[in-house]
Amino acid sequence: QVQLVESGGGLVQAGASLRLSCAASGRTFNAYSVGWFRQAPGRTRDFVALMNPGGKTNYAKSVKGRFAISRDNAKNTMYLQMNSLKPEDTAVYYCRVSGTDYWGQGTQVTVSS
Repeated sequence: QVQLVESGGGLVQAGASLRLSCAASGRTFNAYSVGWFRQAPGRTRDFVALMNPGGKTNYAKSVKGRFAISRDNAKNTMYLQMNSLKPEDTAVYYCRVSGTDYWGQGTQVTVSS
């Protein structure tokens, strides 16, 4: 059974940093692109960041320069380093393996002003 488990969310003040983790189990995803999405209350689930198997990254314009996606294939884990957080970053963050139906359960990030 494949599972993606996120962790690292929390309540922080504007300007702070958080690091989200997404640990995969049940199979390895070294050959897949992996990404992060987020969903704020009443809004759609939006793309945040993506990393392909070769390490190339892509970011939403709203987080470029502040967030960084990474992966540790040996640990079957992806990360999202979030710096200079803003109240508008408040959302549930989800990890995903591209091209599959595998999503994490989500982790709440709340940024107070």
